[in-house]
Amino acid sequence: RRACYGVLRFIMESGAKGCEVVVSGKLRGQRAKSMKFVDGLMIHSGDPVNYYVDTAVRHVLLRQGVLGIKVKIMLPWDPSGKIGPKKPLPDHVSIVEPKEEILPTTPISEQKGGKPEQPAMPQPVPTA
Repeated sequence: RRACYGVLRFIMESGAKGCEVVVSGKLRGQRAKSMKFVDGLMIHSGDPVNYYVDTAVRHVLLRQGVLGIKVKIMLPWDPSGKIGPKKPLPDHVSIVEPKEEILPTTPISEQKGGKPEQPAMPQPVPTA
């Protein structure tokens, strides 16, 4: 248990977004158990798992039996593509600053050709 927490801390200090360590087998006694140690953020579904999560499985042969160790590391997004994937996560939202608008001093709209404006209400004709 202490070794797993040490590995977890080392991975997170190395710049990972999240990690998961699973140790399974005869940990104490004859009955097999599995212990899971998780830290940070880990995605489990969708296409980004293929390029964001690095997985490794190893089998350790001990006198009592075999221990299985699975380690998953979630890599951080890296636009240059050196330490992580270039593609951002699909739910990543980038906010763009609005451009400065220049308001015109005079209205641009003009009346298109055709009939001139008619008065809104017709004038009553006086009768003598």
